[in-house]
Amino acid sequence: MTRADRWLLPEGVEEVLPPQAQKLETLRREILDLYRGWGYQLVITPMIEYIDSLLVGSSHDLDLHTFKITDQLSGRMMGVRADITPQVARIDARTLHRKGPARLCYVDSVLHTRPQGLLSSRVPIKIGAELFGHAGVACDIELILLMAETLRLAGIRPIHLVLGHVGIFRGLVAAAGLNADAETELFDLVQRKAYAEIDAWLDTHVSDHALRDMLSDLSQLSGGVTVVDQADKLLARAPATVRSALDELRQISDAVCQHVSDVSLGFDLSELRGYQYHTGTVFAAYTPAHGKAVAKGGRYDEIGKVFGRARPASGFDADLKMLAQLSNRDYPSPRVVLAPDQPDATLQSLIARLRNDGDIVIQHLGGDEPDENLLRELQCSARIVADDKLGWRVAEQ
Repeated sequence: MTRADRWLLPEGVEEVLPPQAQKLETLRREILDLYRGWGYQLVITPMIEYIDSLLVGSSHDLDLHTFKITDQLSGRMMGVRADITPQVARIDARTLHRKGPARLCYVDSVLHTRPQGLLSSRVPIKIGAELFGHAGVACDIELILLMAETLRLAGIRPIHLVLGHVGIFRGLVAAAGLNADAETELFDLVQRKAYAEIDAWLDTHVSDHALRDMLSDLSQLSGGVTVVDQADKLLARAPATVRSALDELRQISDAVCQHVSDVSLGFDLSELRGYQYHTGTVFAAYTPAHGKAVAKGGRYDEIGKVFGRARPASGFDADLKMLAQLSNRDYPSPRVVLAPDQPDATLQSLIARLRNDGDIVIQHLGGDEPDENLLRELQCSARIVADDKLGWRVAEQ
């Protein structure tokens, strides 16, 4: 690398400069305060740890996105976290040992080996909430409402919420007796929504006509609130696990509609995001200004089993950088005051009082007048000037 290009950063890795950094920090504090008000306690997880615990309950995609290195002390393989959820699950299972529900939240950077989408950052700041120890739909409802409140606080409008349930596909596959390889093939087709290919594949691999029709219908069950009613008719002969999943979706959608009026609701019953580790309801939030989900989550029961304590769990996360980028709310800046650099006790007392009141006071170093371009960049709107009667006063510019 030559001296001329040493300033370059890797692709997908970026700096955050003022005022965007201040916007991020403001949003971070406000969201964490929101979570605290709902009873979610902040945890801070290690940036790097052994790979066999870091990837617990995760998908193959997460494995590919995780940087791996060898620990020079133990010789074991370690990974730089690409997701925080498995770490929080370990805290619930091995450290807290709570008998009842545990509400935990987090915010920190993660690292990806490659971008997860066009113009995506490889170092997103993940912020999220997880609820352990409650198996009922009330847990999912609370998290969906908290996710919607997070986006509302960030100033992201409008919000479209999409619900799904991996148990529907999983129940139909089990009833059809498909082996793991066949399940993977069908999963890939359903994710691509390749309807003609799905029908051709089902004709070859599923002999039960009722199950074949239900699996074919499932791939097209997406849309508005009437989708659940359609599913009730089309999947009337489905196994009990599938019927139970539909009942859960109906309970969740009714509760969400009752509590929030500014969020549109839709369903995608063939949405299988996180199929390898999600066990029930999945949900994601969208906004027209962004082509991908701005926040997503779902149920992932028993993720802590490998840590010795299986617990029901559900949660969601979002990229704080993306929330700040999409935010359309105002972020008021405090007054910025320029002060002379003098050891006068009265002046220093005034500076301390202004800072305690929330003003930003910058003491100009040196005898020369500060550069006007710098003052504009810092958005200085007032100066502390000498006053014969009062000693010092703040003069608005």
